[in-house]
Amino acid sequence: MSEPLIRNVSDTARWAAVFRAQESERADALFRDPYARRLAGERGQQIAEAMTMHSRHAWSWVMRTYVFDDYLTREIANGVDTVVNLAAGLDARPYRMQLPASLRWIEVDLPDLIAYKTEVLAGETPRCTLERVPLDLADLARRRALFAQIGASARRVLVLSEGLLIYLSREDVNALATDLSKAASFRYWMFDIVSPGLREMMMKQAGGGGAELERAGAPFKFAPAEGPDYFRQFGWRPLEVRSTFKSASKVGRLPWSLKLFGLFPESNGKQGKRPWSGLCLFERA
Repeated sequence: MSEPLIRNVSDTARWAAVFRAQESERADALFRDPYARRLAGERGQQIAEAMTMHSRHAWSWVMRTYVFDDYLTREIANGVDTVVNLAAGLDARPYRMQLPASLRWIEVDLPDLIAYKTEVLAGETPRCTLERVPLDLADLARRRALFAQIGASARRVLVLSEGLLIYLSREDVNALATDLSKAASFRYWMFDIVSPGLREMMMKQAGGGGAELERAGAPFKFAPAEGPDYFRQFGWRPLEVRSTFKSASKVGRLPWSLKLFGLFPESNGKQGKRPWSGLCLFERA
C-alpha cells in the first residue's frame, strides 16, 4: 500500500473487528457478530495478517468481547438503563446482543469513524435506542458537557471503554476516571488493562504492532504497575476482575502450548513484568 498499514488509532477498530469475525465463523463460537467481517473490511484483514503476534494470541481479543458481553448482560438485567460506549469503534453490540428496546445506548468516537460505521450499517436495525456522538474525547470541555448531560437524564449508567485506556497517558486516564466519577448516575465502568510486562512485549516483539502504532501516533501507553487497584484513588472500586488468560483457559480457547499454564493459580493484583491483562468491571464508590 502507498500509505501506512495503520494510519491512525481508528484503524485499530478495523483490526479488532477481524478477531470478532473469526470467532463468529467458528462452529463453537462464544458469540456471533454477523457485522464484524463487513466492518473490518480489507484494511482490517491486512492489519491482522501483518500483526502475527496478535494473531497467535487471538484468544485474548476474543475473551475481551466475550467477558464484556457477560458483564453487560448481567448489569443490564440488574437495572442499567443507559450504556455509554467511549471510543466505541466498530462495536456492533446494539445490533447483535439481546437487549431491551428501552435501553439507551450512546456511542462516542471520532467523527470519521462514526461516519464510516453509520454508512456500513445503514439499513440495519439496532435492538435498543441507539445514539451516536461524533466527539474527540481529548476535547475535555465537550466531553465533560456530554457526561453532565447524560448524567442528568439517566438513572443508572454503565460506561464501556473497551480497548481505549492502553492508548492514553497516565494523566489522560486520571482525568477520565475523575470525570466519570462526578456524575451520580454513572454507576459502573468496564475497561481492560495490561501489565507493564505485557505492554513492553507488545511494543518490542515482532508482529506486536509497536512500530506501526508509533508511526501512526497511537503507541501503547497505559499499563499501571498497581494493577486494577490503580483506580481506587479516583473513587472506583472493583466489582469483578477477570484475567484474560484464565478466562480463556476456562472456555477452552488457549492453544495447546499454553493449556498447562492455564491450570496455575493467578493473581489479579500487581503483575510487574509478568505479561497479564485484566477485564474489569468497577463501580463508583
